[in-house]
Amino acid sequence: MASTLTRSTASSSPVTEGPSLHAYDAGLLVVRLVLGLTVAAHGAQKLFGWFGGGGLEGTGQFFTMSGYPSGKAMAAIAGLTETLGGLGLALGLLTPLAGAAVLGTMINALAVKWGGGFFAPQGVEYEALLIAGAAGLALTGPGRIAADRFLPGLRTHRLGYGVAAVVLAVVLAGLVLLIRN
Repeated sequence: MASTLTRSTASSSPVTEGPSLHAYDAGLLVVRLVLGLTVAAHGAQKLFGWFGGGGLEGTGQFFTMSGYPSGKAMAAIAGLTETLGGLGLALGLLTPLAGAAVLGTMINALAVKWGGGFFAPQGVEYEALLIAGAAGLALTGPGRIAADRFLPGLRTHRLGYGVAAVVLAVVLAGLVLLIRN
């Protein structure tokens, strides 16, 4: 049974105000699952070479060629961040931090690919979409169909958590980019 928000008008008739909260929860679940599992699979490419990825060795070489020091260690950090952040988003677990993990990693991915235009095959539209999705989920929270509902303090999402997570992601991504040659 869907719930709707109503209010009385001057004529005393109820007015429906948008979709039910259940619709928002279902929509957020779909976005979290698709974005989170996509990013987690991307991280598994780096860590394990799954899904046609380069594994730590190949990804580490790419990171070194891209100007990052200790390419293999940076590949492990990026792979873990993507895998754990993506799974966190999919589960709705520590959602602001999971969103921040994905956001920070994708800011670095965007910086590496920058200069090839916006559209494929050399463009950054994929990274831009993941950045927007991760930031949006960090700010809005996971919805009610999420593991966060079972964690004290995270049962109800607060915008402040999301803003802090986004700021953390941007600052940490910027620091990583500063050490890139």
